[in-house]
Amino acid sequence: MITAQQVKFIKSLQNKKFRHENGLFVAEGEKLVYDLLDGSLCFRNVYHTSEWEIPTRARNRNYQQVSPKEMERISGLVNPSTVLAVIEYPNYEVKHSELLESLTLVLDDIQDPGNLGTIIRLADWFGIDNIVCSLGSADAFSPKVVQASMGAISRVKVAYCNIPDFLREIKGAMPVYGTFMDGSDIYTTSLKPKGLIVMGNEGSGISREVELFITSKLRIPNFAKNRESVESLNVAMATAIICSEFRRR
Repeated sequence: MITAQQVKFIKSLQNKKFRHENGLFVAEGEKLVYDLLDGSLCFRNVYHTSEWEIPTRARNRNYQQVSPKEMERISGLVNPSTVLAVIEYPNYEVKHSELLESLTLVLDDIQDPGNLGTIIRLADWFGIDNIVCSLGSADAFSPKVVQASMGAISRVKVAYCNIPDFLREIKGAMPVYGTFMDGSDIYTTSLKPKGLIVMGNEGSGISREVELFITSKLRIPNFAKNRESVESLNVAMATAIICSEFRRR
């Protein structure tokens, strides 16, 4: 049986303040938890109903069976799943030496959890190991981001820092690409296999302070000729196109 204190503690992890204070986050759903079990994350507790089958490869975790009613009490979902895991925050640091040898995404105040989770998933798909987020970006370990990442949060390193300071330190060491409405056509611009790709805020794009460090401005051209179309792309959609073109080269 799960205690009232446990219920209160698990529910508190829906709040960013308590996640950060305790260094713990929650993941819910059979597929998501299965995927995360295959990663390098450290599981604190796994709560499950009798319907969920403990995977053979992960028998040494701290499991606790609960009733469907108890699962409803600790779940943050409208329709609770059969399993909920409490997981420790990974301790990721921004290591410049590691970034110099790879392609890295830099997110300048991406605030929508769904967008951030999708971008983490995209990074995993395109073999990008690191994402550097501004301090004003959404919390990568919020329930919505974790859910949208579809397990990629266990394979992609997401770190937070002051982006202008970070770019100032790395200035001149590698190209810094950014997406702008008045940038050069990405399909005709020379792209390096290693560098930083900056994606801006959903409403205001890349901030002026960060723009100063961009060495190559890119644009995704609009192919809808002779008719009205949307003014811009969703930042996660744009990230997919940008990453695809870098990897295609």
